[in-house]
Amino acid sequence: MYFHALFLFKRPFKRLPFFYPCSASGRLFSAAFGGWSEPFGGLFGRLSAAFQQFMAAVHSVVFQMCSVFFRWHSAVYQMILAGLSQRAFGQVTNCHLGDLHAMGQKPCTFLRQVIALCTYPALLDSDQFPEDTKQKARSILQKLNNGSVGSYNVFYALNTLPAIVAQFIERRDGGIACDPKNVIVLNGATAAVSALTMVVNNEGPMRTGIMIPVPQYPVYLDAIIMSAAAKVEYYLDEERGWTLNVDNIRRSLYEARKYCNPKVLCVINPGNPTGRVESRECIEEVIRLAAEENLLLFADEVYQENIFSVGSTFHSFKKVLFEMGPRFSEQIQLMSIYSISKGLVGECGLRCGYIEFVNIDPAVFNQLYVLRSLSETNVLGMITMEVLMGPPQPGDPSYDTFMTEKQGMLGALAESARLSVEILNQAPGVHCNPVQGAMYVFPRIHIPERAVKLAKEPDVLFCHQLLEETGIVVVPGSSFGQAEDTHHIRPPVSPKKTCAL
Repeated sequence: MYFHALFLFKRPFKRLPFFYPCSASGRLFSAAFGGWSEPFGGLFGRLSAAFQQFMAAVHSVVFQMCSVFFRWHSAVYQMILAGLSQRAFGQVTNCHLGDLHAMGQKPCTFLRQVIALCTYPALLDSDQFPEDTKQKARSILQKLNNGSVGSYNVFYALNTLPAIVAQFIERRDGGIACDPKNVIVLNGATAAVSALTMVVNNEGPMRTGIMIPVPQYPVYLDAIIMSAAAKVEYYLDEERGWTLNVDNIRRSLYEARKYCNPKVLCVINPGNPTGRVESRECIEEVIRLAAEENLLLFADEVYQENIFSVGSTFHSFKKVLFEMGPRFSEQIQLMSIYSISKGLVGECGLRCGYIEFVNIDPAVFNQLYVLRSLSETNVLGMITMEVLMGPPQPGDPSYDTFMTEKQGMLGALAESARLSVEILNQAPGVHCNPVQGAMYVFPRIHIPERAVKLAKEPDVLFCHQLLEETGIVVVPGSSFGQAEDTHHIRPPVSPKKTCAL
């Protein structure tokens, strides 16, 4: 057997009024239906061409959660449940999603108590809940339509919660002002990434270019494909711990200008899948580059609370931007995102996130409101967001429990990351950089030439073999992008060692 690392994981426009340019489908159908005055024959001919273009974009989407490999994983799981599997293992160990609860993390007690009280207010009369959870629940219910989580609660989403988020951002950034009007609440970070389509304008001679890191979270590539933008990749420096290399970014930018018009630079900090936490000096270099090249910065900061390496500190792009002075803070366009799916509570199923805008063109900002109106943000997710923006304070009845759970989660992630890197680096043909934050390790694996020749994607073959022999599911590095002739996998940093190793 030539896969050396298998044993490691066994241990545990023109447009119609009703089509908006906020999605690829809207943009394509707008092009098709743009001229109502033309003959219907021409209209339907254009519709057919546009539909074919749209379907080509759909088929190009590469988000690996829907790939053939993960469909096979699902089939294996179903066979085991049905007792039809003859494999040596009796269960599938899912190590392919950044889902803390699925990997064994205990839900945040304070948060779940507040949610329980909000969903069933009769519990407010119970003596089973600490008084501060009742106060928080009453405060939230007073802001909801008729005090019910079952209402749409549009005003809460458009006005009340953005004001609460703005206060959180101001505290995080040491008092730097945040206007609630510059905050939009959406159904999670994935919906926020769709905001990238708002800056796409392909009416000129060259397509809009969006710069994304390699490796990167696959949703970014899918958003680019669906918006008909041009992908511009820049490579993170694996030899230096996956840090951003401004020279690499600049080189990719200049090369891309031969075939597109790069407008956006996406940065993921802390990194997914790399676990890198960027230094302040690195962030300053990126901001200077954006100023020189007139690039909009899109900062994915959803893992900002998942910092567990000694000496590593999260620096928000907005804070660094404003501390660099008005030359930058009044010029640079910045969009930054946050999600309740990560951080201290890992509530992936409740779905809520936000985007903050700095110096963004009002036309782009207005289109984001169109995007937001297409899908009302779910109320339990918004309640979770409010609770996270204002957790228990010293002296509150729930404070000690909250802090114990917080420190325990970060401590477990830190130990799991340390142990994962240590064991991976002991394996023949495997190298793993230290992990500073987020929730993953991204080791490079050596796959022998014979296996490389057998597979279209060698790391996918590796993951398939790993699943077949051990029942362990990890994500192949090709899902995220990787340098030529290198191969990686992405296991999670789990709060429980049995899931990580």
